[in-house]
Amino acid sequence: MGNIRNDVREMLLPGKDSPHGPLAPLLVAMTVVTGLVDAFSYLVLGHVFVANMTGNILFLGFALVGEHGLSIAASLVALGTFLIGAAMGGKLIAIMKDHRGRLLAVSSLIQAAFLAVAVAFAILSATPVQGGYRYALIVSLALAMGIQNAASRKLAVPDLTTTVLTLTITGIGADSVLVGGPGSKSGRRLVAVVSMLIGALVGGLLVLHARSFLALILALVIVVIVATSISIAGRSNPTWT
Repeated sequence: MGNIRNDVREMLLPGKDSPHGPLAPLLVAMTVVTGLVDAFSYLVLGHVFVANMTGNILFLGFALVGEHGLSIAASLVALGTFLIGAAMGGKLIAIMKDHRGRLLAVSSLIQAAFLAVAVAFAILSATPVQGGYRYALIVSLALAMGIQNAASRKLAVPDLTTTVLTLTITGIGADSVLVGGPGSKSGRRLVAVVSMLIGALVGGLLVLHARSFLALILALVIVVIVATSISIAGRSNPTWT
């Protein structure tokens, strides 16, 4: 338990000598964003994810064999625009590959712009969201999350991809001391899992019991805070950048 507590503390409150500086806690915040955004997309836009593409591949397969309530078009649009967003993130990486702070700051600002567009569409649309508004929301949100995923991949903070947890959960089990493993990194992996769960929980509560667009507004606020924080922290070009 002591190792887990230390892992959690080092991830959420990194020391001055941390090789990743403030990147870890900020990427934890971005993992919460993933939960918020996918809660909105799945519950409001009709069985489609805009961040977790594994789900869309499965939905596409189910829809192709005639499962009701799933949309081939929605899954394809989400996949395609996420890929475009990832390519946009790749372009940013090519430009800012030598400064992780600037990469996260700029990618977060662009992501925030797409989220702001999505908030506007969500406020203007009727309930349930249908037609053009539905696809406009899928496009803007998938672009935003594609950029986030590409940037977090390049930042390479262990166990913080911000959108994919399968390998993270596998690591918790495979490295567990209960099966003779080293038990290393269990704390930081649990933080990643819990942060997405919190995002999904809060997003679900806002969608089902308040106003659905509030989930996107909260995601937008978090991304703006991340962009602002990393811009300030990386201004003096510390070693972790």
